[in-house]
Formats: sequence, structure tokens, C-alpha cells
Amino acid sequence: MKVILKETVGGLGRIGEVVEVARGYAQNYLVPRGMAVVATPGTLKDWEHKKATTSKRQAHELSEAQELADSIKDKEVTVEAKAGEGGKLYGSITAKEVAEAITKQLKIEVDRKKVDIAGAIKELGSHPVSVKVYPGVDAIVSINVVAAKEE
Repeated sequence: MKVILKETVGGLGRIGEVVEVARGYAQNYLVPRGMAVVATPGTLKDWEHKKATTSKRQAHELSEAQELADSIKDKEVTVEAKAGEGGKLYGSITAKEVAEAITKQLKIEVDRKKVDIAGAIKELGSHPVSVKVYPGVDAIVSINVVAAKEE
């Protein structure tokens, strides 16, 4: 019996594959658990349509993400922090502070979880920070850390 896998099944196949299995295995295990559907001409047609629309949507999202990455790539964002002698910060710059600075200065909404700071920023100066825009699409933003003006 041919079935279309809705989940990856170890030793059988991955999502979307059409595989031949024993009738009992399909009827008693795969189909009741929602892991597969019986491969009829109608379900095959529906699956192909669903796969085509999904790939079209993903291509559109990828192109939008690439445009966003190009718009923030190689930009500089300034973050103020309290610093002591020798340019050492009293704390460190966090991903939340970087995300807020990007949102405020570049007018682009960035989630703090998407900001990847290699190590910790504990000194004044310019530091490169990676922003994950989409899976496989990253943009490098330069964070310029300056001493906060005391009142």
C-alpha cells in the first residue's frame, strides 16, 4: 500500500515521500497516528499543490529577508554605556541593548534573540555583531560603544 508521509519516520522515509508499506502497518499504525495518509490520486494532487505553495511562500520570505539584511548590512549603531578608565565598561552590552538600538536608530524591528554577540562587549569602540534575519540570512552590524555623558 502506498502512503504519503506527513512526518519523518525512522527507517521508512522523510516528510512528503511516497513509500510502499504493508497494508496493516499503514492502517493500524501510520494513518491512525497521523504520520501518513493513503496515497490516492486526490491526496497526491493535494500534496503537490501544498508543496508548491509552501515553496513559493518560502522563496518570497527569503527574498524579503535578503532585502532586510541588505538594508541593515554594514550600518553603524551607537550604544551609550558607563565606562571607567581605559575604556573598560562597568558592565557589558547585551543583545537586548543592541536590538533596542537597532530598532530605535535604523527603524527596523529586531528581536533580541536574533542578535548574536560573539563574546561579550566590555570595551568602548566599534564591535561587529551578527543579526540573524532568516535561517541562512545574516547581516553584520557595527556597534559603536561610546561613554555615556555624566550629568
